[in-house]
Amino acid sequence: MRPQIRFCTSGDGTRLAYAIAGNGPPLVRSPHWFTHLEHDWNNPGMRPWVDDLSKRYTVLRFDQRGTGLSDREGLEISFEKQISDLEAVIDAAGFDRFALLGLSQGSATGIAYAARHPERVTHLVLCGGFTRGWAKRGTPEDLERRQMQVKLIEFGWDRADPSFRQVFSTQFMPDAPIEAIRSFNDFMPLTSTAKTAAAIFLANSTIDVREEAARVKCPTLVLHGRGDLRIPFEEGRLAAGQIPGSRFVGLETNNHLMMQNEPAWRDFVAALAEFYPPSAVAREQAAFPDLTGREREVLEFIAQGLDNAQIAARLELSEKTVRNNITHIFDKIGVENRSQAIVLARESGLGSTRQP
Repeated sequence: MRPQIRFCTSGDGTRLAYAIAGNGPPLVRSPHWFTHLEHDWNNPGMRPWVDDLSKRYTVLRFDQRGTGLSDREGLEISFEKQISDLEAVIDAAGFDRFALLGLSQGSATGIAYAARHPERVTHLVLCGGFTRGWAKRGTPEDLERRQMQVKLIEFGWDRADPSFRQVFSTQFMPDAPIEAIRSFNDFMPLTSTAKTAAAIFLANSTIDVREEAARVKCPTLVLHGRGDLRIPFEEGRLAAGQIPGSRFVGLETNNHLMMQNEPAWRDFVAALAEFYPPSAVAREQAAFPDLTGREREVLEFIAQGLDNAQIAARLELSEKTVRNNITHIFDKIGVENRSQAIVLARESGLGSTRQP
């Protein structure tokens, strides 16, 4: 499912790298810190947002200016440029109406875009985000700590010694395995230079979209980790309270970037699917990602109520081959018998054309 990378040009001539992957309803990811279209697939902290979502939706994502494969040097870094870049990428990709997903910093950009383009955004989803940057909130001690983090970026971002960057990694994913933290340490300098990273961090500090949040008209889902160390849980509650009619879901995690195998990630995916349902085909593929195409066909016929002989006849296979396929299927989807397989398959949308 790795996408083809394309380029477009923003209003000031900045080249932006973007990619489209997956099946299902359109989902646009608002720009946020720490992305690289070539490396997101391989990083444990970023992989779920690419891999799992692309199994359910047609996902448009891009590297914001100064990062990844987009132009990096001699650029104006500002919140307004983030919004104009998002507008340029959406237009280049040909997306008309879509759901907009804002993660972390991208939540504020998503809010601003949704408020300014109500005719295009059908659903708004915010996760781990904020409506006011770190310079607009917190105590003097909080602001002093943030200023120290700017210095850590300036002095430690590009160094071979990862200890400076590990301060950020352990805040982004405190409960992640050490291998994931080390991987994120290595990932950060790939995304941008130290100078640009510091500029983005400072630009984010003065963001304030509280007034625009009140003008959002589309259905909105706000999710936030209760133990998030990067952006306080209260900021998620604040955002939900400012957007009319929005729904709020607290996630039981300390990780700002959730791991693919943690319960909170599964809760996020389930809440997203309920709020913005994926297509039937994408939902079925996401439910059983380990099955081969042939195994999926066999499971479909099982869900329809066919026995082994009937399946063999339909697929022009021997009954022994069908039995072998069924053994592999039961093992992969975690069931012990045919009845359990039928229930699980039908719950996931298979077998809609039932046999008499």
